[in-house]
Formats: sequence, C-alpha cells, structure tokens
Amino acid sequence: MKNAASLGDAQVDGSQVDLVMLDMDGTILDLAYDNYFWRTLVFERYAALHGISRDEADARLLPEFIATQHTLPWYCTDHWSRVTGLDMLVLKAEIRERIRPLPGAVAFLDAVRASGRGLWLVTNAHPDTWRLKLSHTGLQPRFDRIVSSHEFGAPKEHLAFWRGLRAAHAFDPARTLFVDDSKAVLDAARAYGIGQVIGIRHPDHSAPPRPVKLWQDAQFNRNRSPPRATSPASRDSSAIWPLASRGTMGPPPLACT
Repeated sequence: MKNAASLGDAQVDGSQVDLVMLDMDGTILDLAYDNYFWRTLVFERYAALHGISRDEADARLLPEFIATQHTLPWYCTDHWSRVTGLDMLVLKAEIRERIRPLPGAVAFLDAVRASGRGLWLVTNAHPDTWRLKLSHTGLQPRFDRIVSSHEFGAPKEHLAFWRGLRAAHAFDPARTLFVDDSKAVLDAARAYGIGQVIGIRHPDHSAPPRPVKLWQDAQFNRNRSPPRATSPASRDSSAIWPLASRGTMGPPPLACT
C-alpha cells in the first residue's frame, strides 16, 4: 500500500493513514457464504426441525430478522440459536467449505502489512463466528488486532461502538482508513471522525455488484436479487478488490468496480 493508493476507482491518501481497519463479511470474505446461510439454509433447517412448510418458516422468522437489523442480536449466534432452536455454530461449520476470501483481499492484507501500517479486523460477527471463518481461511495471523462489537455491547452502526473501541484500544481516527460493505456502518464511522472510509460494492460474488444509486442497506428479503448495474469493468491489482468510494469525509459514493 503506497502513499497514493488506488482501490478500484477509490483514491486513498496513504500519507494520511497509519491504521487500516477492515470489516470481515463482505469486505475480506465473500458474502455469498452468509447470504446462502441466512437466506436459504436457516429457513430450510428451521422448517424441517419444526415440521412446517418453507412459507410458514418465512412467516415466523422474517419479522424477527427485520426487527433486529442494525442491533447486536442481529449478529449474535446465541440469539438466533434461541429463536430458531438450531445450533447456529454447528450449522455454520457444516458449510465451512463455502467460506472464502474475496478476490484480491489476501494480496491487499499482505500489502498493508508490508507497508508497516497497523491492520485491524473490526467486525460485528460473534467471536465464535469470526474464529471459525479466520481459522478456515488462515487469515487470523495477518491482523494485529481482531475486535468484535460484542465486546462493547453495541454494533458498528452505533457511535457507542466507536467510542468503546477507542477507549479500549487507542488510535487516531483522523489517520485511520476503514473499509466495510454496510452504508449504515460507514455512516457511523464517518460521523465518529474516521478519516477515510470506503464501501464495498461487490461483497457477494455470486450476485452482481450493487448499483451506486442503490448503495444502501437493503431490507432483509430472501427473494430480492440486486439489480444488475452498469459499472466500469473490474480492475486487477495486487492491492485491489471491488470497491465503491465513500470519499474522505465527503460527498455521495462514486462509481467504482
């Protein structure tokens, strides 16, 4: 990661970055795993466990999914095990072969480490979940610090998380680069004062990239597929994976690969 780095079409001023914080799911790991797990497997296994149809499973679970978005229970395997009667960690491990890094992500991690900058994983995932995923991919040793929002009682969408993170682990927000695939999370990071924030436009490589004009948090709907976007062709670089810029404390997102 050089002083002037290009991530897709997103320009990063590396001279102003001492610390790189990265989300996990949909940022370094392909969100296809999670989308299959939450939109298909959980509903199928819940229906089988309770002897009901898939439509009945949808009717029971979808309201709970919608009600908990952007709250800590949304990300908590213990919560969903209680709600569904399924052992979420066992179920996640059952399909671990689907866990894989996004194209270019590993090379980017290595470039950050080679630059001498700090590299933190900052995730809403339950600790049991990130341990499963990083163990399977072998990525854990690349990070200087791994932080779960469960440690602070608030998800990354809330300013309370960022205040708690800084209180526990000192860092300079103005000299931090943060990358995530959630607009709500990026908005919170920017509101807190993170110097440079970048959003992933293509977190799930089993689906098309998100159109920039629809770069927002979608409501949970297993039947909704992202519309196809007209966007620049993907670029290939040792330090690039598909991104959409949120700018440096700046204007609406720009079109990127």
